[in-house]
Amino acid sequence: MNFVKSVISGLWFLGLAAALIPTLVSAGDADFTLVNRTGYTLREIYLSPTTRESWGRDRMGDEVLENGKSRLFKFSDKASCSQDLKVVFDDDASTVVWKDIDLCSLEKITIRYNRRTGETTAVID
Repeated sequence: MNFVKSVISGLWFLGLAAALIPTLVSAGDADFTLVNRTGYTLREIYLSPTTRESWGRDRMGDEVLENGKSRLFKFSDKASCSQDLKVVFDDDASTVVWKDIDLCSLEKITIRYNRRTGETTAVID
């Protein structure tokens, strides 16, 4: 009977380990969905570690992100979770920056912008 208990305990442990592996593998995953609620179409989107001055490449490529739409961004720089986000608007090429966003601790970020007041907000999910 002890042999049967050992086998059942071992199977239970293996099942628990198998259930936890996807969670452990995805921990620190910095991919995120950006929701555009700025009121304007975004032509360019940049990410840069908060500690850097340069922005790197435009993450939109040839596409735009219309107001009310969202897009999943694959983000592999897990060593630099704290990022600044810069957007360039399609209608007038003006830019807005959201600073110090911890991409490793969120799945979705909804950005808002009031052009009249210059106020920016970001809702983190």
